[in-house]
Amino acid sequence: MDTERFTELVAGLAGTDREGAERATEAVLSTLAEHLSRGEAADVLERLPAELQPYLHTPGPAQRFGVAEFVRRVADREGVDPSTAERHAAAVLIVLRQGIGDDEFADLTAQLPREYGPLLSGRSAMDPADAFLARVAQRAGTRVEQAGRLTSAVLETLAQRIAPGDAADLAAQLPVALQEPLRRGAETPDHRMRMTDFVIRVAERAELDLEDAVRGIPAVVAVLRDDVGDEFFDVTVQLPAEYRTLFERPGTRARR
Repeated sequence: MDTERFTELVAGLAGTDREGAERATEAVLSTLAEHLSRGEAADVLERLPAELQPYLHTPGPAQRFGVAEFVRRVADREGVDPSTAERHAAAVLIVLRQGIGDDEFADLTAQLPREYGPLLSGRSAMDPADAFLARVAQRAGTRVEQAGRLTSAVLETLAQRIAPGDAADLAAQLPVALQEPLRRGAETPDHRMRMTDFVIRVAERAELDLEDAVRGIPAVVAVLRDDVGDEFFDVTVQLPAEYRTLFERPGTRARR
């Protein structure tokens, strides 16, 4: 794949013009180079067009940082907001996979934490956080801004209640912007939290009254279930029966 084709594909996927695609490509590849070992960066570099190779030169040892920091660095380099940077990063990585081949891309992704999954699969570009929040708002009958507070509160509180590994697995299925509340919650676990306390904490974090929290939590859960599928079942099996009124669709019974 030559540079012209690489840039054209990035522009199409990212919804930007040629100059924007060029800036995104440089920002993403330069940030990626900071995370890779010199050997892996060299292997990827060899499969890229000559014009793109300088972006993957890494002068120092590999740095280890999470996907939120990856997006922040891309945003700083591009001069865009994190949501735009996330979409651009996903687009560049999709095209990178086509450019270097599945085998080399697999070697590259082996050096990245699992939380990078949405970026590497392209889900961050195709189903970003704002689409998730829009669906929550529609189900809850509220504004997107309030749906954002509600979603963040539910995810943080849920991560306190479930096992850290399951919180990490759940985060790996969600857009980057929705992963941070799960990480925060996992840092302050409370695995014996009762359902009433869960609702109270969500209400406090989302700045809602209890009645609105009770109505809103199922909306977040429904969208979460639709997006992560079986991963959500791994979460719900950890919760006592009292949570079913919040976490199950009406008329369903918990799987055993």
